[in-house]
Amino acid sequence: MTELIKGLITLQSSTMEASSLLWRIFLTSLLGCTTNQARLTVSPSSSQLFKDEFVSLSCEEDDSSAGWTLKRNTSTDTRAECGDEFGQPAGSSCNISYTDPQDSGVYWCESREGAISNMVNLTVTGGSVILQSPVLPVMEGDDVTLLCQTKTTPSNLPAAFYKDGSLIRKQPTGHMTIQHVNRSDEGLYKCDISGHGESPSSWITVTGRPETKPRPTLTPAAPLQQADFTMLRYLVVFCPYVISTFCMLSLYQHRATENDLHVSMAKTPGQGLDNNYDDVTVEHHF
Repeated sequence: MTELIKGLITLQSSTMEASSLLWRIFLTSLLGCTTNQARLTVSPSSSQLFKDEFVSLSCEEDDSSAGWTLKRNTSTDTRAECGDEFGQPAGSSCNISYTDPQDSGVYWCESREGAISNMVNLTVTGGSVILQSPVLPVMEGDDVTLLCQTKTTPSNLPAAFYKDGSLIRKQPTGHMTIQHVNRSDEGLYKCDISGHGESPSSWITVTGRPETKPRPTLTPAAPLQQADFTMLRYLVVFCPYVISTFCMLSLYQHRATENDLHVSMAKTPGQGLDNNYDDVTVEHHF
């Protein structure tokens, strides 16, 4: 799967400017196929930035010995590494002091062994309006706030918000909250401020909330069941010995009774019937 992602990343360099956004969205959708050994975070946490802004991208590592490096794909470079072709390394972070529209692209962390973190899609615009939206996927059930702002004026100007090209709503304060998001809220979002312009589009990803299994609880009957099991085990082990001992005692007593009977008959032979009589008839007279 890692080789497939690398091949897709290499292939992206040959796409035209018009399809680069859709390609970055496709790459971002491969989050479920990447490893979780490192996590890429962005500060400020926004998927869109103005030109000449400062941004820091950090590889939060579980294993520092893996040698994680920040890389990116843009319309002008492919698999470029931080420090070589863009940005300044700062420990596990990469800082870009003055962003440029050419910095728009897909960013990720990659280890020496080729493992890949989550991917982040950043858009840098030279225009006057941006849409502040989550950089990372959001969980189902969470609330998401979108902020439409200009570079030079307050961020509370009235704005119109669009999803997949269709108007959602107009907000007088310039921000919109989607409550309890679900998978149907995934899509391409942008905003427009009258008299200032329209923001670029950014994709918002919604992921399922992980299931939590309830911890097993011990009931008051559990100790009793354990005691019953222990008693049954003792009965199974010792019953054969008890039964065999009882049988041996019964056999011994039976044999002792037979020996006593033989001895008694041997001492009183004259008390039996005369052998000359074959039958005895007793008459009763009424």
